[in-house]
Amino acid sequence: MNKKKMIRLTALVGVATATGVVAVANQAHAATTTTTETTNQTTNASVESTQAAVDAAQSAFDTAQTSVDNAQANVTSASNNVTSASATLSSAIANKEVATSENIASATSAVSSQAVVVASASQAVSEQAGVVSAAASVQASALSAAEATLTSDQSTAANNLSAAESAASSASAAVSSDQAAVDNAQAAVASAQAIVEVQSSDVINMSAAYITALKNYLANPSSAKAAALQEVAKGADYVKELQQKFKSDASLDVVVDPSDPTVQEALSVYAVNLINHLRNQYGLTTAFGASANANVAALDFVKKYYDYENWNIFGTTVSDGQGHNKNGLDAYAVQLNTSIAEDAGSGLTTWVNGKATMATTTLHNLLYAVYSDIATMLFDDGGTNNWSHAQPIFEDGTILGTDGFNNVYLGVAFDKYGYAHYELYNATEGNRLGNNAYSLDVQTAAQPLLTNAQATLASAKASLQRMTTNLMVAKAAVVAAQDQLAALENSSASDSAAVTAARTQLESAKTSYQTALATYQQKEAALEKANDELANVQASLEAAQATLATAKAKLAELEETVANLTNADQLLAAAQAAYEQAVANLTVATGNLEAAQVDLAKAEAQLALAEEAVEQAEARAEIATQVDQQLNGSNANDRQSAGQDATSLKTNGRALTATVATASAANPKRGADQGRLPQTGADNQEASAMALVGLGMLGMATGLYGYKKKKLTK
Repeated sequence: MNKKKMIRLTALVGVATATGVVAVANQAHAATTTTTETTNQTTNASVESTQAAVDAAQSAFDTAQTSVDNAQANVTSASNNVTSASATLSSAIANKEVATSENIASATSAVSSQAVVVASASQAVSEQAGVVSAAASVQASALSAAEATLTSDQSTAANNLSAAESAASSASAAVSSDQAAVDNAQAAVASAQAIVEVQSSDVINMSAAYITALKNYLANPSSAKAAALQEVAKGADYVKELQQKFKSDASLDVVVDPSDPTVQEALSVYAVNLINHLRNQYGLTTAFGASANANVAALDFVKKYYDYENWNIFGTTVSDGQGHNKNGLDAYAVQLNTSIAEDAGSGLTTWVNGKATMATTTLHNLLYAVYSDIATMLFDDGGTNNWSHAQPIFEDGTILGTDGFNNVYLGVAFDKYGYAHYELYNATEGNRLGNNAYSLDVQTAAQPLLTNAQATLASAKASLQRMTTNLMVAKAAVVAAQDQLAALENSSASDSAAVTAARTQLESAKTSYQTALATYQQKEAALEKANDELANVQASLEAAQATLATAKAKLAELEETVANLTNADQLLAAAQAAYEQAVANLTVATGNLEAAQVDLAKAEAQLALAEEAVEQAEARAEIATQVDQQLNGSNANDRQSAGQDATSLKTNGRALTATVATASAANPKRGADQGRLPQTGADNQEASAMALVGLGMLGMATGLYGYKKKKLTK
């Protein structure tokens, strides 16, 4: 009987059993309600007990399944062992077949021969390693010696040449510097001499008509007299004519510092001599003076009240000039406790395209500025100036209406904008502005400048002579390197010896360098050769090492062959025993697997029976509950006595059977089992009363079948 048939039969039996349970339940219900409750409790206890049996059967089933799995693993392992033992046995049998005394002797001989090859290769490696070490040592030694020699010789030659060239360079620079000093000193001497000539030749002459017109104007100024003076003065045209007469000498084209005391002296003496010559023509017997103190005061005043205050007297475009610093003049007059008057001229500045441009401060430009300014003050000072610059030049005892100018000293200074300032001081014993007065004699006035220039020239020439001598000595020391040597001027015997020694030393350094270079090249060639030899022996070493490795591998292979041949009997016996043991183990494992499978089948059958029992118990309990509920409902309106209920329940057995049969007929799947139930016919009177009970039992039977199906496929 297959499982499905067994399950169906069990279900039908359960239905029949349930029918009996219903009958008993009906009787018990008719008797007493307490009996029904007792029956329910008993049924529930039966279900729980049966469920415990199912759990125990399930545990036994799981244990049996684990035993089967373990047994299967043991069989697999034993089978693998048999396969391995079989392979080992085959190998041992093969070795046994070739393990003759001749083969063993031949293999042993091959081992001995290969051992000789290995020993020979090892010896070759040792010898070649020695050659490599020696070659490397030669290489390192050759390289070290060559580099040391080259470094030493190069350093010596470089030091000798560098020292000689440095000495020659220093001497040459010194000569150039001293030559420049000589040139400057010679220019200064020429300039001093030129100043003497300028002061002797440059004069400004006034016509009689100009003098008359100027005196008339200064005595009683009027516009008519100013116009008459302008007419005879000839203005800018005459100034240009005078400028063209200024003596130009190339010796004056040396750049100087206008604030230098010797330059200030030359300029102030030059200006005073021009003015005094004019005053003499004018008929005045008093003369202006020039002094170092007046120049110092003029320079101090200009720096303080023009340079430091950025006071541009004429401006950068003529129209934006600030004019005289009157507050500064008043303050400085108080400081010196004297009267001061100031004239100013364009000096070094000219206007090109309406913009101020300052000329270079050469002696020529400074002297020309003084000359041009005084000429302009005399002959081109009309218009808004009202001849205010010409007036101080020709006044005696008063300047611009101010008394107290009885002892006038002139100081000349240039501001930072290039404009010339002519400061007129009334010198007294108190202000000492007339002290350290300059001689106005032309020759005497230029003498300090000339003397200083000549002294500077003499010193520069002496220094130049010394530096020239040093240069010649330095050139002698570097003669071999430069391949040039000039004759020494005024050299002594020691100088000649020094030149000879320097030449010899340099030639020796050259020779040493060439020798060292040749030696290095030779040693470099030797080094390259040693490198080649090292590469060759290194290749030989690598070949010997490869041969050794091959020989060792062959030796190991032969030794293994000898061992296998020598121990063939033992290896065969061990392999045979291992194979037999593996087969025995497989037999045992297979038997264990079969036994475990039998146990598993038993556990599975017991589990199925236990599950069916618990399902039947649950079905009985459910049917009893439904019957109780149904009976309570149908008899609610017509309960007369417990005896009547019991009779009714007893006669309901046929109706209950008919209901089940009807349910089975409605389910074609249960048709095969239908004929096995009692067929007592249908009782129409009782059928409707039990219809719901029959449907309930059918539902329980179907549920039981479905639950069993689910458990079996789990």
